[in-house]
Amino acid sequence: MRSKFDEQLNMLNQEMMHMGSMIEDRIQKAIEALIDQNTGLAQEIMESDNEVDREQKIIENICFNLLMQQQPVARDLRVISAAMKMVTDMERIGDHAADISEITIMMAKTSYAQQLDDIKKMATETVFMLIRSVEAYVEKDMEKAKAVIGHDDIVDELFDKNKSEIIDMIHKDPSNGEQAADLLMVAKYFERIGDHATNIAEWVIFALDDKKNKSGK
Repeated sequence: MRSKFDEQLNMLNQEMMHMGSMIEDRIQKAIEALIDQNTGLAQEIMESDNEVDREQKIIENICFNLLMQQQPVARDLRVISAAMKMVTDMERIGDHAADISEITIMMAKTSYAQQLDDIKKMATETVFMLIRSVEAYVEKDMEKAKAVIGHDDIVDELFDKNKSEIIDMIHKDPSNGEQAADLLMVAKYFERIGDHATNIAEWVIFALDDKKNKSGK
């Protein structure tokens, strides 16, 4: 019985990694579409959002099957519960990639008034956080999860820097106000992606921290 349970847990890990790869791909494409003002790619990201939703349902079904058909011990319950919470955050990251793509299409007719280097850095950092948080879950690596949480400060600092640069852009030329507002929203979406990756890492710690859970905290 336990061997079958472990087999399904392994399947859960594989699907978690697959969904993580899907989300990573969408973030990478979203920033590429933004930088290149590629409306076709942006539209592709928006239209593929249903694929992420389907993968979320696959993972949730595996979790329900593990809970209903097997007899998980306490630690197993935490691992399964964490996965169900994590996929919610992962799905929202996918939504934010679609949101960024929608703004990309809105801004496509006008050249950017400034370089988007810092927004690109935010994308790179959030992708790193996402990948590491999912790896931490699959590898049962608490230290890697804690490192992701610490990494969120970098994303927050980049957001503050972006915000200051965007405000300066408006001061220099008020006619750029609409584009500035759109770019600020893009930066905010990347900040939220970082927050969701942090949430994922925190659920990994919840799943792995036997001492904390035994104390009832």
